[in-house]
Amino acid sequence: MADHDRAGLDGLIAPPLSRRGFVMTSLMSGLTLATTRVEAQVIHTDSAGIEAGEVKIPAADGPMPAYRAVPDGAGPFPIVLVIEEIFGVHEYIKDICRRLAKAGYCAVAPELYARQGDLSTMSDPKQIIRDVIAKTPDAQWIGDLDATVAWAASAAKGDPSRLGVMGWCRGGRDAWLYAAHRRDLKAAVAWYGPIGGERTDIQPRTAGDVAAEIHAPLLALYGGADTGIPVAAVEEARDRAKAAGKSVELVIYPEAPHGFHADYRPSYRREAAEDGWKRALEFLTSHGVG
Repeated sequence: MADHDRAGLDGLIAPPLSRRGFVMTSLMSGLTLATTRVEAQVIHTDSAGIEAGEVKIPAADGPMPAYRAVPDGAGPFPIVLVIEEIFGVHEYIKDICRRLAKAGYCAVAPELYARQGDLSTMSDPKQIIRDVIAKTPDAQWIGDLDATVAWAASAAKGDPSRLGVMGWCRGGRDAWLYAAHRRDLKAAVAWYGPIGGERTDIQPRTAGDVAAEIHAPLLALYGGADTGIPVAAVEEARDRAKAAGKSVELVIYPEAPHGFHADYRPSYRREAAEDGWKRALEFLTSHGVG
């Protein structure tokens, strides 16, 4: 690895202490306000046979709100870190945690933007990106995910030797970056995460930049009708990873738009979402997480 690449990667490892504290001290209720309407096909997973609810995770600068779902029983259970969309840990993300718990996982979704803004009050995606997402250092959320792993192992019946990550939209981009950070990660699943994007001092590298450096096999689930993420860009990232001896399994759903798994939005495509979910669970199991 070139020296400048190593410097860039090391810069993501040590999270700076926040000087602003947590703007959000608890999770939002219901679905994000940043959706024009709630679709009839919204999936609701109950809590039978699992423990589910809001928790507080010790971070470097205070308690971080998060949602945790884990099967009943002694465990330990394999850990899946759930990385939110730009809209926060709202009901859709909470339901994903419950679905994973039903499948046998300790699933935890930390509110990674809790210091930068109150997503429960925001309805404009452009404002969310400008005022919250763009101002959240990659080093900060990476450190928060590491803290989440430690907490899950000590307080939530999680098994850190069986660790996976799954992210949606911006969280899909973060799944690529976390796979390049965490050497003991067993598997990563990226649901239509941006591959490119602007590089800044606090967000110095894109998913495409780190594709050749991932430490775990990665399943990439993307939509062929996604107008914001060209299929060619994802294929280039896959090829860069493979050329470096890394494992990326890319699945393209030709007719699916961005957000095809988000059952609360018009972008939802049931067939692609269900197939992707099945593949994701099989991928976790086949790579030692399940």
